[in-house]
Amino acid sequence: MAGVGMAGQVAVIAGATRGIGLAVAYALAGRGVSLVVNGRDEEAVAATVDEITGGGGYAVGVCGSAGQAGVAEKMVDAALSGFGALDIAINCAGIAEPAGSTVLTISADEFREQVDAHLMSAFHICQASGKVFAEQHSGSIVLTGSAASLGTFGGSGYPAAKGGVNALALAAAGDLQPLGVRINVVMPGAKSRLSSGDDYVRHIESLHDRGILDDFTRDAALDPAPPEYVAPLYTFLASPAAEGITGQIFTASGGFIGRYDPQQPTFIAYRDHTETEPYSMAELAELLASEAISPQG
Repeated sequence: MAGVGMAGQVAVIAGATRGIGLAVAYALAGRGVSLVVNGRDEEAVAATVDEITGGGGYAVGVCGSAGQAGVAEKMVDAALSGFGALDIAINCAGIAEPAGSTVLTISADEFREQVDAHLMSAFHICQASGKVFAEQHSGSIVLTGSAASLGTFGGSGYPAAKGGVNALALAAAGDLQPLGVRINVVMPGAKSRLSSGDDYVRHIESLHDRGILDDFTRDAALDPAPPEYVAPLYTFLASPAAEGITGQIFTASGGFIGRYDPQQPTFIAYRDHTETEPYSMAELAELLASEAISPQG
């Protein structure tokens, strides 16, 4: 990032008062970016603004859940009215799924809360900032996904919502690329309130006991690096140095950085439908017998 100019740019960050969002806010402020910081706790928002401005940076706060209609628009309006521009939009908002939750136990209301906190917040941030970015033909959006969307960390509403974030980002990136707007996803692994505490430890140990997590993944999940180790990837993707990078899903944890290839089907069988009948049950049983494996492979 040496030599990458970001001073004078303006960013809105949802979920900026704790964990990864706070680390990203500090990283951007350290590069001269003016910030609109957001969170649901009014005191935490005020404390974050005071910390940044007290260190010589520029920040204002907007309190509220980014998953609720109107909050993202208030953030964008605060950027335009307070700093006269908007260049970057980042979503780090989110909540933990109820302890021990599965698809059999989570309530419909709890499921909707997960969708609102993770997927709807991403949608609102994309739409509110995207309208500004599309008009000016520039801007970077960085959303927060999760490896939970791969199904390896259990749960129900949380992984479903995070999977939706990935799909939203890929589709929206295709829509907005001709307008000069970039959208990428970071699936981070870092120490935060969502990855600590007795309930979290019991959950990870349970996944390991059931054979869903191997020893390495279990150990990494129980001892993640601080959020300062993933903040640089957000900062890079938001910066001019990432020009041309869009529609990508990255992962970062500690010193590891990875990128997920686009999903493609693995070939199983083919025959011309204009010359043959649909596959029979017996044919499908023979073709798919080798696919009878665990959901995680």
